[in-house]
Amino acid sequence: MNQYSKRREALLYHAKPQPGKIQVVPTKKYTTQRDLSLAYSPGVAEPCLEIAKDVNNVYKYTAKGNLVAVISNGTAVLGLGDIGPEASKPVMEGKGLLFKIFSDIDVFDIEVDTKDIDKFVETVKNIAPTFGGINLEDIKAPESFEIERRLKEELDIPVMHDDQHGTAIISSAALLNAVELADKKIDEVKVVVSGAGSAAMACANLYLLLGVKQENIIMFDKDGMLVKSRADLSILQQKYAKDSDALSLAEAIKGADVFLGLSVGNILTPEMLLTMNSNPIVFAMANPVPEIDYDLAIATRDDIIMATGRSDHPNQVNNVLGFPYIFRGALDVRATKINEAMKMAAVVALADLAKAPVPEQVNIAYGETKLNFGRDYIIPKPFDPRLIAVVPPAVAQAAMDSGVAQSPINDWDKYVEGLLERLGNDNKMIRLLTNRAKTNPKRIIFAEADHLDVLKAAQIVHEEGIGKPILLGSKEIIEELMEEIEFSISDDITIIDPKTDEEKGKRERYSEVFWKTRQRRGLTLLDAQKWMRERNYFAAMMVNEGDADAMVTGYSRGYPSVVKPIMQLIGKAHGVSKIATTNMMMTKRGPIFLSDTAINSDPSAEDLAKIALMTARTVRMFGIEPVLAMVSFSNFGSSSDKSPNKVREAVAILHKNHPDLIVDGEVQADFALNSEMHKDKFPFSKLAGKKVNTLIFPNLDAANVTYKLLKELNKVVSIGPIMLGMDKPVHIFQLGASVEEMVNMAAVAVVDAQEKEKRLKLSKQR
Repeated sequence: MNQYSKRREALLYHAKPQPGKIQVVPTKKYTTQRDLSLAYSPGVAEPCLEIAKDVNNVYKYTAKGNLVAVISNGTAVLGLGDIGPEASKPVMEGKGLLFKIFSDIDVFDIEVDTKDIDKFVETVKNIAPTFGGINLEDIKAPESFEIERRLKEELDIPVMHDDQHGTAIISSAALLNAVELADKKIDEVKVVVSGAGSAAMACANLYLLLGVKQENIIMFDKDGMLVKSRADLSILQQKYAKDSDALSLAEAIKGADVFLGLSVGNILTPEMLLTMNSNPIVFAMANPVPEIDYDLAIATRDDIIMATGRSDHPNQVNNVLGFPYIFRGALDVRATKINEAMKMAAVVALADLAKAPVPEQVNIAYGETKLNFGRDYIIPKPFDPRLIAVVPPAVAQAAMDSGVAQSPINDWDKYVEGLLERLGNDNKMIRLLTNRAKTNPKRIIFAEADHLDVLKAAQIVHEEGIGKPILLGSKEIIEELMEEIEFSISDDITIIDPKTDEEKGKRERYSEVFWKTRQRRGLTLLDAQKWMRERNYFAAMMVNEGDADAMVTGYSRGYPSVVKPIMQLIGKAHGVSKIATTNMMMTKRGPIFLSDTAINSDPSAEDLAKIALMTARTVRMFGIEPVLAMVSFSNFGSSSDKSPNKVREAVAILHKNHPDLIVDGEVQADFALNSEMHKDKFPFSKLAGKKVNTLIFPNLDAANVTYKLLKELNKVVSIGPIMLGMDKPVHIFQLGASVEEMVNMAAVAVVDAQEKEKRLKLSKQR
């Protein structure tokens, strides 16, 4: 994507369909006059009076306890510098979005139009009663230090400047583990710091708490080494100034154990790196260009332990590992501040989590066979679902132990369970899915690429590195549309028009193969040649013959007409007797799989059992342990009608042949999804106390209607229908699918291709 296209896409993202990235959503009913009279006058007077009696009741009756202010004056925005409060607002909204999706914390972003420390502090103090916590953001040093210090002293709610402490907490966790792997002692390591701003200062201060000796830290800013003879140093910088002559960075780094970079790109040379101690620890965190290129550093020293701020290298020091969870823990015990004990608790929790066995969901997301604690894995991955259940409890416990918690937690199991429930409030699975696809992108055919929306989806797939598009359709139309949407043609994009003479040789080869497979089913060679001019037949043969890895189609045609050529050419996987589909619905409670949504109109009990097993395998493909409810209009024999009897029989088949599978029914949908109600009424069920993530419906009507109702009424993101039981990675869009839906399905197709490739390799090894 060229620079103009990136700029245009970023602007459109922020402007459409409505400006900005966050909004206020009501949490109470408001449909009737009674609801409104409770929400406002006269009912609202009652909580007001209770709060007037005891100000702490504000946490009981309002959203204060889950509301954080992200506050900036725009003086140090990202890499943009002093751009002013209004220009900083998109960044503050983005920070609010991260708070919500990673820890379910609500945010109001506040942009303050002053550079005066006193006025800024006064403004924040005056609005503080609204909030449960204050996150200071993008305020330039040294003012940021003084602002944070004063607000922490003068307010009784958590205050943290994330630019300083976020990086410090994550890099400290990384340092703890790196020192252990390098077999070094924390109180003996020599640390060279390139950068002397707020983040570097916070890192150095926290490193001291870890046990690093102050005399072993040498710090540099843009003007050189910090020495006491310099008159331009702030009070905070003077703490790390040496009573000696200034050394160059090259001189200082000789024999160093740790290099911490929070400065500018390419300042650390290979020659300097070679002079560091054995097992050097290098945190090169300048963005987007690190102080030394990752590949260059690894090539220079094979004993290096390295972290960067980038997501495309191991050991990303990413603040999102810290601030959402630190504030979550602080808010949940109504901490009066975020103190050093709470920060250190987060450090230790993150370091320990990196040593724990990694769940399959994380391995899948990052395309790893098995992530293990080691040089390439010293801190957890940002998408690790365990973070919310590990870091907030550690922070909350530290707040309680240090005496700053006003609402201690008594039932830790219940608290952790509540934290895990918050994980379902966003679309993490989509991020996991696309991230996994990017680890090994595959050649994917877009069979209707001369439709604008399909081409837009292919463009995103290409530019995001999800897959390598093969575009089928009229070459002239595709090229015109590509120019319109600024989709640049490159070496890894192929355009094919199956009807042209250019593809004659491939058509003839495909026709011959197709004819030989179906010549005893009434297909003539002439018919095969005719069908190979049709894009879905041609695309399916490309996948069959290994000229592509996967295909997606169906945008412009009804499902039955698209399924036919797929079934004729590709067919079922080995050992599969029934094709089906599932839709992954991204609900507030997390992903829920619904089957069969598109193929089998009235499956038998045996068919339902097969559909359940295929769906369970697909659920596992996404790193989720399947918990299946076989749904009907009755509960465990309450009706003897034909439909529930069929479901009951399917459950019996599964219980007999697959006793380890967590599946039960027949059960009504509300009992399936409400674990407490289910446990209370049906304690004998395999689903009692379990969180169901898969629903198997008795017929196509029920499944199809359910997923479309969820999609349209609740605006639930749907991925699917995902084909189950196919021999090759082929997936079909719903007619008129959105660009987003097509991108998600393309990612599914890539992941499916990865899985099938893996299974093929394993079978050959056997």
